[in-house]
Amino acid sequence: MSLHSPDLAAPVSAAGALVLVVGPSGAGKDTLMDAGRAGLACDPRFRFARRLITRQAMAGAEDHDSCDEAAFREAEASGKLALSWRAHGLSYGIPAAELAGIAEGAVVIVNISRAVIAAAERLAERVVVLNITAPVPVLAQRLAARGRESEADIAARLKREAPLTAERAEIVTIMNDRSVVEAAEELLAVLRGLGRLPA
Repeated sequence: MSLHSPDLAAPVSAAGALVLVVGPSGAGKDTLMDAGRAGLACDPRFRFARRLITRQAMAGAEDHDSCDEAAFREAEASGKLALSWRAHGLSYGIPAAELAGIAEGAVVIVNISRAVIAAAERLAERVVVLNITAPVPVLAQRLAARGRESEADIAARLKREAPLTAERAEIVTIMNDRSVVEAAEELLAVLRGLGRLPA
């Protein structure tokens, strides 16, 4: 695990924290988030934000709220979404109501695109970017196992990965090249550490 804190002199907020989960395709973000959700299910300090996506719910996929593009744009225009972005032909959003607990001391975990990290950093005083990744050969192997892309497409996708940056958020990297249990234990340790902030 690596930790980058750009401003060590910044005061620690007495409120909660916003955790931004990012990572490349094949890194196992969803698997680790599911493990984290299960491990913290009985602890009210932690809340996993439910995303709004212009995609119907599918068995085995992320549990989310669905809507069509018109309804999504209406939610954006009315200020109901704290964050929104487009990727892979879909629209994704984090409802503002999902972040309400931060001011009350909760640690709210959201799965986002790295493209909106800068916008997300403005939503809370304490922000942590949780970067779930794996070595390139591992990512390539996992993507190939999905059978959705050619070898050339996978290589091009991995080359497009830009360095992860943040203006003021801490960046914590979890290398998910181990068993799910081992990586999930590290994830839970990071989140529980944030939950010990004074309320």
